[in-house]
Amino acid sequence: MNNLQEIETAISQLSSDELTAFRTWFAEFDAEMWDRQFEEDVTAGRLNGLAERALQHLREGRCTDL
Repeated sequence: MNNLQEIETAISQLSSDELTAFRTWFAEFDAEMWDRQFEEDVTAGRLNGLAERALQHLREGRCTDL
C-alpha cells in the first residue's frame, strides 16, 4: 500500500468530529502552502508579465472600478 492509500484509509476511518478537525487543519495547511508558492512565484518574477499586462490595461482605461 502506498502513502496516499494509507492516508485515504485513515481519513475514511475518522469520526465525524475528527473529520471536522481534519478539514479545518487541511484548509489552513493548503492555504499556507498556496501562500508560500505565490510568494515564491512573485520573488522569481513569474508573475511580472501578468502584472505588466494588468497595468497596461489600467493605463488604457480597460478596467472597471469594483
